[in-house]
Amino acid sequence: MLALAKKSFHHPDEVRTPPLTRVEVIVFGNAKAARMTLQPGWHWAEHIKPVAGTPTCQSHHVGTVLAGQLRVTHPDSGEIEIGPGDAYEILPGHDAWVVGDEPFVGLEFETTTVEEYATGGKH
Repeated sequence: MLALAKKSFHHPDEVRTPPLTRVEVIVFGNAKAARMTLQPGWHWAEHIKPVAGTPTCQSHHVGTVLAGQLRVTHPDSGEIEIGPGDAYEILPGHDAWVVGDEPFVGLEFETTTVEEYATGGKH
């Protein structure tokens, strides 16, 4: 492994495109990061649940918001809305949807989630 490495989301190692979703994945050895773009009208229960096959999202998300707004509900914690400049941690068992008419763009840093999100694995 190199001591220094640089990659661009303009040329990701992998791209996933379920409906209204674009997940661009960057790989650095065992570490992975993703840029997730969710279009207006995106709702986990409608657009990812059919791929995931679970009643709620089972991913552990850790990231930061670059643009747009996302509302997230969790039975243990209620509801939050995240937007530009917010850092977030979202535990498994949630639902989420884009709020407003601007795409939501977030950077994700939890490697297992980046590996599996929108692939038919754990979501």
